[in-house]
Amino acid sequence: MFKKIIPALALALPLVFAGTAQAETLTVAATPVPHAELLEFVKPDLAAEGIDLDIKVFTDYVQPNLQVADKQIDVNFFQHKPYLDSFNEQHDTHLVSVGQVHVEPFGAYSTKIKDIADLKDGAKVALPNDPSNGARALLLLQAQGLIKLKDPSNILATSRDVVENPKHLEFHELEAATLPRVLPDVDLALINTNYALEAGLNPMKDALFIEGSDSPYANIVVTTADRKDDPAIRKLVDALHTDKVRQYIVDHYKGAIVPAF
Repeated sequence: MFKKIIPALALALPLVFAGTAQAETLTVAATPVPHAELLEFVKPDLAAEGIDLDIKVFTDYVQPNLQVADKQIDVNFFQHKPYLDSFNEQHDTHLVSVGQVHVEPFGAYSTKIKDIADLKDGAKVALPNDPSNGARALLLLQAQGLIKLKDPSNILATSRDVVENPKHLEFHELEAATLPRVLPDVDLALINTNYALEAGLNPMKDALFIEGSDSPYANIVVTTADRKDDPAIRKLVDALHTDKVRQYIVDHYKGAIVPAF
């Protein structure tokens, strides 16, 4: 009896183990809101596809790129293309976009005024200090008629490119993540939506003015050039491009971010 059962089990065991596939781990660097939230939303769907999504949360805009470039992390999701282009040029990296997901309309906030018409002469205005977001802030100020730039379409403009400043605004360039914290100390701060959301600000209610949904600054999924066609990374992008994710963005963020796919 045992002689018959044991060989049968021995034959069956390899079939059981052969049918159990090992999940592939994909590490993704992301800022907390909304990027990590969107990744958590698609994590179960990717698990069903054999991808174990390991989300690493960062609160700055430099380390996520450096760690992907050094291959310590597979992918990141936190930035737009102008920022990526500027970063690649500054750091001699060769990171690439593999898909855009959403736009975070950039906004201007104040605890001192309720209407931009009340912005006083010589007001202190805080801007992000990285080239692409600093220029984005200046372009938004220009769109409100507060300043004029030498080249009105320069996506890498700095405060040195301001040729008309009728209110004599005083610009303070600071790290993007610190802008919500300095809001009480300045008259106006131009803040990335992810940091505004983290600070409890509602862009659609609290911003004095904000970009439209046609903003060219779509947030993208980024990896190294040699991995742009990696099947696991393609699955991540596909998971972020579903109708379910689109509806989640619309319902959950209520216009504070908008789909870009």
